[in-house]
Amino acid sequence: MSSNIKLKGRGVNRIITSKVMLSPLAGVTDNIFRRLVRKWAPNSLLFTEMINATSLKKGYGTQKINQIDLEEGPIGVQIFDNRPYAVSEAAKQAEDSGAFLIDINMGCPVKKIAKKGGGSALIKDRKLAIELVKNVVKAVRVPVTVKTRLGWDSKEENIEDFLFKLQDAGATMITLHGRTRKQGFSGKSDWEMIGRLKKLLEIPVIANGDIKNPDDALNCLKKTNADGVMIGRGILGSPWKIGEIDYAIRENKNFKEPNTEEKLYLIIEHLDELIKEKGDHGLLIARKHISWTCKDFKGASNLRNNLVRAVDKNEVKNLIIKMIKTLNNEKNTLA
Repeated sequence: MSSNIKLKGRGVNRIITSKVMLSPLAGVTDNIFRRLVRKWAPNSLLFTEMINATSLKKGYGTQKINQIDLEEGPIGVQIFDNRPYAVSEAAKQAEDSGAFLIDINMGCPVKKIAKKGGGSALIKDRKLAIELVKNVVKAVRVPVTVKTRLGWDSKEENIEDFLFKLQDAGATMITLHGRTRKQGFSGKSDWEMIGRLKKLLEIPVIANGDIKNPDDALNCLKKTNADGVMIGRGILGSPWKIGEIDYAIRENKNFKEPNTEEKLYLIIEHLDELIKEKGDHGLLIARKHISWTCKDFKGASNLRNNLVRAVDKNEVKNLIIKMIKTLNNEKNTLA
């Protein structure tokens, strides 16, 4: 099932060699988390957290794109805003920082973003959406892509025309989340609708929504005939998941999911990197990742509750090491 995805830019073409991609996730897909994902997914397209173009122009959020040119594998930068000039400037800055491609967010359902005309609000303001794409295509040499939804509050909004215009404006790939903005993340992602739209477009289409494991990914690709899949919330607590899905798509049976001990050591590794780069604030960030990762083993709930209340990294490490010893002792007893 493996085949490369070819994207044309104004001056630079790109080839994506993996059919599974990591969605931009605010507060999650920072450089530290991406390094963890890379352990299992060396070739997948990963994204930075989405970036507010106006804020970047004012000097905020630059840490999200700093040194992405030094990272292994392709890194995309997703930008959101409703100001064409700001988006173009931010896209150029991201390109200069080493972005593999520029993605324009036209699907984020968060009210504070849509209320200001960004994200999914661009589904309604299609004239502005097209202007944004055209301006960014002129501003950068790398490919420009779009992530959007099936409509604002209905799937009967002639989304086909919107996608055609994005394609004509220069978008070289479109990622479709299979819900409307009104649905948010409720209900089921409409893979059949994604499949119908895929048939109409000449550019690659990536399916997004309700893909949490290899079976989901394979079923989605079969139903949509999409060129690839993008994983968002399904990655939370499981940085190996992109690699696991990539293995399945390539019909490779040799993927080895980390065992419980390895997952617990992964928490320590993640915490150490967060503390090293962000100081004490790193512990606060680590807590949500701990909650997502610490599950599905005996004693997980109790350990998780203790970990998220830990006051420093040493307490976190001691709790984890104690749990690893307990699990090993139980395993040796059973043996």
